[in-house]
Amino acid sequence: MSNNTTCPYCGVGCGVSAEIRDEQIIAVSGDETHPANQGRLCVKGSALHETTGEHDRLIQPRVDGVETGWNQALDSVAARLSSVIEQHGPESVAMYLSGQLLTEDYYVANKLMKGFIGSSHVDTNSRLCMSSTVAGYKRAFGGDLMPCSYEDIDHADLMVLVGSNAAWNHPILFQRMAATKQANPALRVVVIDPRRTATSELADLQLSLKPGSDAVIFNAILVQLEKRGKVDQVYVDKHTEGLDAALAAARHSAPDLATAARLTDIPEGDLETLVEWFCNTEKVLTFFSQGINQSSSGTDKVNSIINCHLASGRIGKPGMGPFSLTGQPNAMGGREVGGLANQLAAHMDFSNDENIDRVQRFWQAPTIARQEGLKAVDLFSAIERGEIKAVWIMATNPVVSLPQASRVRKALEQCELVIVSECMAQTDTVELAHIALPATTWGEKDGTVTNSERRISRQRGLISAPGEAKNDWWIICEVAKRLGFTEPFSYSGPAAIFREHAALSGFENDGKRGFDISGLSQISNTEYDELTPIQWPVNACAPKGTTRLFANGQFFTPNGKARLLPIEPRLPEQQPSETCPLVVNTGRLRDQWHTMTRTGRAARLLQHRSEPFIELHPSDAKRFKIASGDIAVLESKQGSYVARAQLSESQRPGELFIPMHWNEQFSGNAISGNLIDAVVDPVSGQPESKQGVASIHRLETRWQARLLSRAASAPRAQYWSRAPLQYCTSFRLADTDAVTDWAAWCDEQLGSTPDLLLEDKAEGRFRACGFAGDRLDWVLLVERDNNLPDLDWLDTQFALGSLNQDTRRQLLAARAPGAQPCGAVICSCFQVREPAILEAINAGSDSAEKLSEQLKCGTNCGSCLPELKSLIANSVKEAEHVSE
Repeated sequence: MSNNTTCPYCGVGCGVSAEIRDEQIIAVSGDETHPANQGRLCVKGSALHETTGEHDRLIQPRVDGVETGWNQALDSVAARLSSVIEQHGPESVAMYLSGQLLTEDYYVANKLMKGFIGSSHVDTNSRLCMSSTVAGYKRAFGGDLMPCSYEDIDHADLMVLVGSNAAWNHPILFQRMAATKQANPALRVVVIDPRRTATSELADLQLSLKPGSDAVIFNAILVQLEKRGKVDQVYVDKHTEGLDAALAAARHSAPDLATAARLTDIPEGDLETLVEWFCNTEKVLTFFSQGINQSSSGTDKVNSIINCHLASGRIGKPGMGPFSLTGQPNAMGGREVGGLANQLAAHMDFSNDENIDRVQRFWQAPTIARQEGLKAVDLFSAIERGEIKAVWIMATNPVVSLPQASRVRKALEQCELVIVSECMAQTDTVELAHIALPATTWGEKDGTVTNSERRISRQRGLISAPGEAKNDWWIICEVAKRLGFTEPFSYSGPAAIFREHAALSGFENDGKRGFDISGLSQISNTEYDELTPIQWPVNACAPKGTTRLFANGQFFTPNGKARLLPIEPRLPEQQPSETCPLVVNTGRLRDQWHTMTRTGRAARLLQHRSEPFIELHPSDAKRFKIASGDIAVLESKQGSYVARAQLSESQRPGELFIPMHWNEQFSGNAISGNLIDAVVDPVSGQPESKQGVASIHRLETRWQARLLSRAASAPRAQYWSRAPLQYCTSFRLADTDAVTDWAAWCDEQLGSTPDLLLEDKAEGRFRACGFAGDRLDWVLLVERDNNLPDLDWLDTQFALGSLNQDTRRQLLAARAPGAQPCGAVICSCFQVREPAILEAINAGSDSAEKLSEQLKCGTNCGSCLPELKSLIANSVKEAEHVSE
């Protein structure tokens, strides 16, 4: 069997080659044969082998907190679900799924609930990232149909990235963009984002717009296309409808560029530049992601972008089109099988009885659901109200990721039955499970995923699962059998499920539905095992797949024409006020993924950003009397968020950025969802996660400390964050209560008094270490400043069986003898820190290429290249300032 598989992180869908020894994945590299990444991997993908293994895994079923065998656990799931359904009806049970599931897992989960239990309450965390794009594509094209391909990047002459920090969130695609720009200097790149991000380093033009005003920009482009004679009238007349109404709405919000500039807070000259480039460039790619989707008007924003491409005829041809960058590895696969509550299966929905009857006949389903179910936010509200009595959550962490996160936690705490299928032993959600089912994860699971360009790839089971962990499809099918549905769920393996899924996509299709992989419905088990990446549709007309859609100008609406929609831009629902004067933007970091259940296991992925933070503009820091490194508190009517302040002129004044990843396993109070209201797009149901509001104040800490310990649990402190190292765990601590006796504190909190200590009360400094026998047990560094100790050296001391006296004394210096102060890790791949980079820059390495040649930074995944360029630019500015 091939050792090639697919990365489980973002929607780029990179191919991965694994090196296996003794049933362990010991190394990974990019699969050079995979068209998505052509051999490259980002830092997260490069560290995949560091996140495998039995450590911290859920390896045994648990029922009511007691470990048990699979038969008892499955019997309990089936019996309790049956009891709820018997008492309250099928609509009282729900599933909440994940873009981390494989297509085969998704398919049987959706089939069981919608086709056989008869509940349509099946939704997924893809609701939180992609559902506005789904709705926008369906309104315009007649189906959830992403028209473009990655190879379009190689042909584009203008790339517009809106609401997308691709450098951090889709780094392999970003590197392809950068390579294309280097090969084609005439290529222009525009970044539309309230923040200056790492992606901005590639931009010829940055538009730092007022948050939420994106649709005004694209309405302005649409108006100017018409004014300047750039509408492709032949294409519009033949292949679209709705231009007049779309133009009328666009003229209302953006009659001229001066009005649009005022509404978006963008200089009119910059807006004119964008309009000129868009109007006069044939090959335009518009990339969009969460900055567009996670909005109370996300669907309208998506359609405002599509309107411009349809009006100019820039779709269905190389180098052009509206390109949604998918957030998760299988968000698209989940949509294919019907994993959203408003979908049924195979891109059919509940909009007409014909779809429902067709799926019912194909499945031979006895009690098929006949109406849309509850979308994610409404689903958990129904749990809170007691209308949903049982919920089965798979491969996701809604207690962290949903808006009003603390309310979601309370809803699950009072739910009659919470079933969680999970690979990790401790997550914020699995702690609330009545029944916890150990699931396989990447490297163990076997099935398919679909990436952002509609490319189906194999994710292969390369090693055995630890303990009693089982594949999700198997767990679901075993429950289905116990519910009385044995024959429809007696699959021999994932290949059989895939064949049925493919057959359903072509069942009575006759070209009416864009999703069609019926050409794969007869593949053998061997052909499935050896399946190479392929883009759908895959059918009799396109047996080798389809690079891009709509090349013939035919769409999947009833009349075959694409629709332009009238768009009236709306501001975000969550607006600043006197009590909450700051806008809060949430998002991803370069080296982390979702709620860190996987990436949080790899020490090097927490080196770049090791703790939660609040990024704010220096003017806001001055306004609220906050210094860099202070612990600050954000508060809204939903809750609070506590993290370390970072100052950045990349932020617009009055706006903040916080990462979405941290949770109660890694920090005390840094769940971004606690600040976000449950406001959703009325069409897609997607939450407005990119804009919350809050107040801010400094936490008046009396001390701050860093603790390295063999123990994985944090001591009590008002602020704490945790980051695993190779041999110990690193904690950051802070509190508002003074400590008068640190030795006694160590005894109480760490379990032993110091064996060595150094204290300077006047400077507020205390350093101490404790031993368990001859082995180092903990090191505590209490400081007023935030100087970074040599964590690598300290960490290695925990691996040693004993330390000599000189080394023990050196522990209090927190670095190896003669070592210089450490700095932040910039290049995680090669462990290159900021001081080494600055030293090289000062010695004459004044380009990213020279730094890469000298230090290797930026030569693997390339994710750090924007930061290298930023350090170079800042050094040049400092040198010019000194010379003045």
